[in-house]
Amino acid sequence: MPNTDSNIFIHNIPIKRNFIENLPYNPQLKSRARALRKAGNYPEVVYWKYVNKGKFWNIDFDRQRIIGNYIVDFYVKCLGLIIEIDGESHNEKEAYDFKREAYFRALGVRVYRISSLRVLNDLENILSELEGYIIEEYGIKSI
Repeated sequence: MPNTDSNIFIHNIPIKRNFIENLPYNPQLKSRARALRKAGNYPEVVYWKYVNKGKFWNIDFDRQRIIGNYIVDFYVKCLGLIIEIDGESHNEKEAYDFKREAYFRALGVRVYRISSLRVLNDLENILSELEGYIIEEYGIKSI
């Protein structure tokens, strides 16, 4: 059962936790995930600069996290939320992305997609939109 205790607030709105326990993990992807982190896809590096070490509302982001047989760009453990930054490598891969996202949803994990062009050209609005998404999906509504 998800932990609904909140020590995360966005604009004074408490955010409920949605920690997903026992996510599948393929250890054979460990070196690939490490290599992706070191290679530093530029839009991901830019995004990381603004969200790592709790800079985004004191929320902890993991970079190049292994979930099952996939490596996701960013994972927010306390929310069970994947952040995917879609660049040109995702063009012509709609079927693959759909299958991958269905797998994550079956695990109870949500996926939030961001265009790499927007990361490079509109980061302030992207972060504002992510705030809104988290409030809408995870915010604890007062009665």
